[in-house]
Amino acid sequence: MTTKRIGFIGLGLIGGSIAKAIRQYYPDYELLAFDKNKETLALAVQEGTIHTACTSIDDHFQNCAYIFLCAPIAYNTAYLSQLKPYITGNCILTDVGSVKTSIHEEVIALQMEEHFIGGHPMAGSEKSGFVNAKAHLIENAYYIITPSAKVSGEKVTEYKTFIESLKALPILLDYQKHDAVTGTISHLPHILASGLVNFVRETDTEDELMKQLAAGGFKDITRIASSSPVMWQQICLKNRKNISRILSAYIETLNQAKLAIDTGAEEALYSFFETSRDYRNSMPNSSAGPIKKQFAIYCDIIDETGGIATIATILASNMISIKNIGIVHNREFEEGVLRIEFYDEDSSAKAAVLLQKYRYIVYEV
Repeated sequence: MTTKRIGFIGLGLIGGSIAKAIRQYYPDYELLAFDKNKETLALAVQEGTIHTACTSIDDHFQNCAYIFLCAPIAYNTAYLSQLKPYITGNCILTDVGSVKTSIHEEVIALQMEEHFIGGHPMAGSEKSGFVNAKAHLIENAYYIITPSAKVSGEKVTEYKTFIESLKALPILLDYQKHDAVTGTISHLPHILASGLVNFVRETDTEDELMKQLAAGGFKDITRIASSSPVMWQQICLKNRKNISRILSAYIETLNQAKLAIDTGAEEALYSFFETSRDYRNSMPNSSAGPIKKQFAIYCDIIDETGGIATIATILASNMISIKNIGIVHNREFEEGVLRIEFYDEDSSAKAAVLLQKYRYIVYEV
């Protein structure tokens, strides 16, 4: 195996996870990183994820095979000019931002297209920072690649092969098309989730009855509202033209729904819910999309002392780790009294089979 040097600018959740994946699959590669947080760098060195902690962007980044820009979107474009003197030879410069147009435009302005291939791993978590990074975070996740116009086909093929070797699923896409697509399936849902949560907060009763009753389905569909406010502020600012256009179109959809309700249009209302149900049910049941899937099952249990403890013991004795467990009080949208969440799909599937063997009634989602 040829030893390669790989640099990281920013070592948070995504950058840290990619670094850990490289360390797992390419243990001989030399990894170095710059991050404003010195504690993050110290932890990364201590864990053996990276070899060199850089206090600035300097000649340590010379002769890198790949350099990953993993800082917040607004900072990534600013770091380009600092990196330019060190981007030589066959170095591939990439990023992991969920908005691509702004950084591609800056790359063009700086005449760095021959080296730049944009990247967007469609993976993440409500938690942030290197401390929550995991080598398997990008495994089986779509990884969108947006090559610059002047980068060679050989470099694109090399980078795509490298991403595949980290067990991600690369997809080549034009950067402008990327921003339109992710604006609809990723950025819009986050705005809607946050707006729905704020609407409930602003219209709640004095004794916060809505908050009390809004568990279950409401919490599931608004889970992504727990994401980083700073990250989503920057995404909205950097992709504002697409998001504004998409919001206008979605508002028209809501207006049509309101009109159907106001006029009592039975067929229109039925069609509204039928088409959405059928289209959603046709979507692949995978976690490769931009919004991370939860791995959970629901289980019927009777109200008796030790009921939850018994299930936890069964799972633990079979080496199945539980991420979260609790009684569902609002079951308007779910079957099952107990909700058990797991860290991965395999654990969820094994738990369902195991509990059914113990004659529990299990509902998989």
